[in-house]
Amino acid sequence: MKTLNSPTNSSTITGFILLGFLYPREGQILLFVLFFIVYLLTLMGNASIICAVCWDQRLQTPMYLLLANFSFLEIWYVTSTVPNMLANFLSDTKVISFSGCFLQFYFFFSLGSTECFFLAVMAFDRYLAICRPLHYPSLMTGRLCNILVISCWVLGFLWFPVPIIIISQMSFCGSRIIDHFVCDPGPLLALSCSRAPLMEFFWTIIMSLLLFVPFIYIMGSYMLVLRAVFRVPSRDGRRKAFSTCGPHVTVVSLFYGSVMVMYVSPTTEHAAGRQKLVTLIYSVVTPLINPVIYSLRNKDMKLAMKKLLKI
Repeated sequence: MKTLNSPTNSSTITGFILLGFLYPREGQILLFVLFFIVYLLTLMGNASIICAVCWDQRLQTPMYLLLANFSFLEIWYVTSTVPNMLANFLSDTKVISFSGCFLQFYFFFSLGSTECFFLAVMAFDRYLAICRPLHYPSLMTGRLCNILVISCWVLGFLWFPVPIIIISQMSFCGSRIIDHFVCDPGPLLALSCSRAPLMEFFWTIIMSLLLFVPFIYIMGSYMLVLRAVFRVPSRDGRRKAFSTCGPHVTVVSLFYGSVMVMYVSPTTEHAAGRQKLVTLIYSVVTPLINPVIYSLRNKDMKLAMKKLLKI
């Protein structure tokens, strides 16, 4: 628990109030039903990709193993926010405990940073497959694939403990209200008793490194991929290369486009409604549509899905 200071008295913080989406009771129930359906579809879609990769021997390749791990990540990523959001829709107090808030903060950002690393690793895999196809089997071995997967998870969960612990030790003044549906650094820093410019600068640095280093690497990889694709003489070869890379580029654009709006400068004054909308895009919408994006133009995945549905 943390001390809450004010000019006249001091008390103890037992929790914050996550306002979420401010609608009348009927609207809250409608949103509960909507997001419950979205959550179930997200779980089913990503779980179906995992099952398809596990059960179809043709998909036992590094590209699909990375995709299965990415789907597993998406299940936990959406689970870090949506269940609490659903509970909030039906709650009158909308209170989240102090420890619960910072646990959500940690898992939400750790899973998000893991996603950044996974997207970079998947771009690396596509680069090897298209730019160095003859060496691909010897380069992207099962051992290397496992090392890359483990590295993504470890780096993702080691990226944020220090700043989150520092923020959790700050003193908070005045209102406990967070005008968001998730415990987010911007609103939390705004509730601190005094400005912490060093913490704000440190947060901006680690977020910039997390976002821009993988993003620049992904863009560089796809520039080399595009150059290689345009050198392919056959139209079918170019179409196959584009169908392989297209879904990944779409996911990268959705995820990075929305995240960069929010977290490169987390203390910038964003309108609360805009914060919630942008956060919804990368934390709820992207995990929902990823299974559709990755299976829509992939013949092997579509066949595996059809086989899975017939079981």
